[in-house]
Amino acid sequence: MRLFLNVIKTPNLFMALSLISYIFFLLILPLLALFFLIMQNDWYQVYKKATDPIAVSAYSLTLEMAFFAALLNTFFGFIITWVLTRYNFSGKKLIDAAVDLPFALPTSVAGLTLATVYGEQGWIGSLLKTFNIEIVFTKAGVLLAMIFVSFPFVIRTLQPVIQEVEKSLEEAAWSLGASPFQTFFRVILPTLWPSILTGFTLSFSRALGEFGSIVMISSNLALKDLVASVLIYQSLEQYDYIGASVIGAVILLIALLTFLIINKLQSRNFHSVY
Repeated sequence: MRLFLNVIKTPNLFMALSLISYIFFLLILPLLALFFLIMQNDWYQVYKKATDPIAVSAYSLTLEMAFFAALLNTFFGFIITWVLTRYNFSGKKLIDAAVDLPFALPTSVAGLTLATVYGEQGWIGSLLKTFNIEIVFTKAGVLLAMIFVSFPFVIRTLQPVIQEVEKSLEEAAWSLGASPFQTFFRVILPTLWPSILTGFTLSFSRALGEFGSIVMISSNLALKDLVASVLIYQSLEQYDYIGASVIGAVILLIALLTFLIINKLQSRNFHSVY
């Protein structure tokens, strides 16, 4: 008890211990348990589980759909953020509040809603059916679900940064004869690149681990539209704990490598700007 009181009296030490304990018990310990479970098994079996054609297809589809979802969210999210930040119009506050709905809506409910709207009997699905376009139970449904759940991250990352962009920079560019197009691409956009990459990373990571909405809107068939998170769940249902652990570890390592590359690009871009 006396030791605990002494630690509290030392703010820096107390904060450091709190941070280390929080990270250890919530992040490091579960990951160590995952890899420890894998290491207890024969490495040939681990390799076989990791390179199974169904698993490889799930990795590929998950990364592909998450990348395109993040890319689309970054492009349209930037446009929406710019409009919400730079212009005043009727219903602006309502749209700004609606951006946060995917944060509060349970993902299973989101998947059910998307399946209802974009299904063959839905409002949009019935219209798309006349053009032989199917969304639900296809890869397009997976992409739609990932876009929906990861959409707010780009907007909420860019919004405060765009609000802080100094008008004097734009005015200086205009006074030197730069057009609005040149001002945007040569003055404003370079200062926003670190935040754009951050929003892309957050959107990508959220889409990468999505489960609830995808399991509702896709057919979850192997080699068709089965993603890694659903494959892990199916493995657990079949009591294949090793397979679930291996697949989870592989997608974790792929995600970690992707984040390291993006962070490297972000850091390099940040130093080039400043």
